[in-house]
Amino acid sequence: MLSVAALCRCPLALRAPGRLLVSGKTSLTNTAVRLATPARSAANLGCNRTRVFRISELLKSNGIVARFCTSAPKPKPSKAVGYWLLGCSGMVFTAVVLGGVTRLTESGLSMVTWRLLGEKLPTTEEEWEREFSKYQQFPEYNKNQHITLSEFKWIWWMEFAHRSWGRAIGAAVFVPAAFFWAGGYLDRAMKGRVAVYCALVAAQGLMGWYMVKSGLEDRFQGPSDVPRVSQYRLAAHLGLAFVLYSGLLAGALRVLRPFPGGTLAKIKELRGVTAFAHAVKAMAFFTAMSGAFVAGLDAGLVYNSFPKMGERWVPEDILAFSPTLRNFTENPTTVQFDHRVLGTTTLALATGLWFVARGRPLSPAARRVTNAVAAMAWMQVGLGILTLLHYVPTPLAASHQSGSLVLLTLAIWLTHEVKLLKYIPK
Repeated sequence: MLSVAALCRCPLALRAPGRLLVSGKTSLTNTAVRLATPARSAANLGCNRTRVFRISELLKSNGIVARFCTSAPKPKPSKAVGYWLLGCSGMVFTAVVLGGVTRLTESGLSMVTWRLLGEKLPTTEEEWEREFSKYQQFPEYNKNQHITLSEFKWIWWMEFAHRSWGRAIGAAVFVPAAFFWAGGYLDRAMKGRVAVYCALVAAQGLMGWYMVKSGLEDRFQGPSDVPRVSQYRLAAHLGLAFVLYSGLLAGALRVLRPFPGGTLAKIKELRGVTAFAHAVKAMAFFTAMSGAFVAGLDAGLVYNSFPKMGERWVPEDILAFSPTLRNFTENPTTVQFDHRVLGTTTLALATGLWFVARGRPLSPAARRVTNAVAAMAWMQVGLGILTLLHYVPTPLAASHQSGSLVLLTLAIWLTHEVKLLKYIPK
């Protein structure tokens, strides 16, 4: 007959006096169940004045649930899980950079079909001609009829690389997720996070095609119309990528730099640093989303001067569209103006963070990251100004987009480091 100790994960035998231990479905006084059935003398087990009890009555009871060893340590995610999440976040970062270059080189509409497992790669000249003929049936070619087959191949390869990398991210997330989940490497909280990551990856792939599809529609009839994807869908596509990246990075930090056991306290000296760090993180995200509208409307090609827009601080056509709300998402002038304001606000907050953090009780790691946030914010604004003044050259524009993700990365890292300082050991 099994003893309680045999069913328990604790290495020590469970020792208890002969009294009521577990209650049944009804009230304690009416249906208490006794486990006090002596199994063998304590002497036989090498113990003194201690009795081990049989649990046959408990196992035969109806509806009784017993929890043993509630003090047993909860399983923690393996370090391998942290490195997996960190690697996946790096892949998403690369996808954002590659997607930016694909858009800047106007390669995103070169592939006019989408298949879940990937498109067939043209290998012969005849297959390339067939692919080129498909492209010629859509609005972008009608506005760019000068493009040759060799030029088409180049933009096609750009879009193919972006899509292939996206599918690689899907494999890198889904396959290890199934392995870690089935192998018991994930605790309850991490399982929820991993499920969200998988959902975001799937949504990102579908949103990518939904975005491309908007650029293939026959809605560019005006003489000044330029075939392009919807700025709303572009912002949604980039937003999902940023959310996925942020979640993967935060999850990796939780595993690789875990919060110590103890009580999370409110430390007065860290309130200002915490507030500024979260503000920079939020503003970096919203400024990047504003940048998606700038890219979607080619708003970087209007008012290529700084700090003024033309000869004015506030241009005359900033509210030219009606109704007024349309200007914030459809008027290139307004979209660029908003992006300038958001970027300047982010810079001010990052600079304020650096000043507030001086003299505060930060760890060496937190102080280094604080300095990096401030430096990156200034560098990012500088890249934005140079991109504007030089009429959006691809290298500068791609660096500017990548810089936004670097700034967000540092802000996420900083908030994690500051939170580590707030735990008071038990």
